[in-house]
Amino acid sequence: MRWEEAVADGLSSDVSHAFGAYDSTLCGIQNAGMTPADYWWLPERENACGDCRSAASVIDGRRPQAMRGENARVSVPGPSTAG
Repeated sequence: MRWEEAVADGLSSDVSHAFGAYDSTLCGIQNAGMTPADYWWLPERENACGDCRSAASVIDGRRPQAMRGENARVSVPGPSTAG
């Protein structure tokens, strides 16, 4: 449980996508203003995007075992808008 569900106008409600970073899903859909939801994206759900599931599996497999627990979550800041 390390991925949040992606929320954006234009995303189908029939398919659940994992939020990646910087306005995109793990499967590569980009949408300005996309945000992570306040709830988890669960790859085992029936409506979970298969491409997001595959990407999450690869990414999670590369994380050190010590960083895989629920208490090891970190937030990734978005790009700076300060200029």
